[in-house]
Formats: sequence, C-alpha cells, structure tokens
Amino acid sequence: MASRETKGQAEEKANQTMGATREKAEAVKDKTQETAEGAKGITSRAAQSVKESKDQTGSYLSEKTGAAKEKASEAAESAKPKDQAGKEKSAGILQQTGERVKNMAQSATDAVKNTVGMGKDGE
Repeated sequence: MASRETKGQAEEKANQTMGATREKAEAVKDKTQETAEGAKGITSRAAQSVKESKDQTGSYLSEKTGAAKEKASEAAESAKPKDQAGKEKSAGILQQTGERVKNMAQSATDAVKNTVGMGKDGE
C-alpha cells in the first residue's frame, strides 16, 4: 500500500508541477504577445514620424527650389537690358573700328598710288 501511496503522491506532484509549468508558459506567452504589440505600436509611430519628416523635407526642398528658380529668372530678366546695351555698344565699336580700318586702307592705297604715279595728285 505504501507503494500505491507513493505512486499517488508522485502523480499528484507531477500534476502540480505540470500545472505550474502551464501557468508559467501562459504567462510568458501573454507577456510575449504584449511586448510584440507594444513593439508594433512603436514601429508604427516611428514609420509615421519618418513619413511626416519626409513630407516636410520634400515640401521644404520644393519651396527652396521654386525660390531659386524664381531668383534665376529674375536675374536673367534683369540681365537682358544690360545685354542689349552691351550688344549695341559692341556694334558701335565694331562699326567705328571698321570705318577706321577702311580709311587706313584707303590712305595706304592712295599713298602707294601716289608713289608709283597713279594717284590723283600725280595726274
């Protein structure tokens, strides 16, 4: 009979140990699930924060790019009158230079003609 009592006690102890192990396993499972849900929430908030930051950066860059384009356009517009004036001045200088070269060439031609006796003065 002692053997049956010992066997019964051993079975009861095993059942108690199994029950305690199941309870601990359930607690670990619950804690793991809570941790996973918490991590999921943190990850979701971080992703949202990154998206918002990206949107803000995109808006900022777009705004700055637009401002730079506008300034470049204004600079190009303000340079047009100066460019036109420069072209006109250059054209005037080239015309004057051309006239001077023409006059010098004519004078040289006249001098050669006069030297060889073909000029108007020599006739």
